[in-house]
Amino acid sequence: MKRGYWIAAVLTLAFVGFGLTAFQKTLTPYLSFEEARKARGAVQVMGALDKESDRYDTKTEELSFDLVDPNGHHMSVVYRGVRPGNFKDAISIVAIGRFHDGHIEAEKLLVKCPSKYQGAEVEKAYASQPAPGKAS
Repeated sequence: MKRGYWIAAVLTLAFVGFGLTAFQKTLTPYLSFEEARKARGAVQVMGALDKESDRYDTKTEELSFDLVDPNGHHMSVVYRGVRPGNFKDAISIVAIGRFHDGHIEAEKLLVKCPSKYQGAEVEKAYASQPAPGKAS
């Protein structure tokens, strides 16, 4: 085999290895609150916003709030940056960061808000069903 082919094969394998390593570092698994407390690296937790817990300091641009999982457990989150514009309307929030000193120090927040069409879909579904207590 020619020397050029060997060099190309080695370079290709090196790039594939580098790509897999870089890709693996960007993967952040979803963890339960309990698993996140024990984790050593980056974590990703999801929960509903406890609307009474959020505090935002405009001077330091620090947002702190609690997430609540489906079992009712709470996890404190601290995020340094501009508060997302749709934060108060959130139905669920994903916090990506590290667990430190009893809370998640989030580097990223993913805020999921209700769809503007959601109300219309629910209304339409109920309109097609007979009213309770009436015989069909």
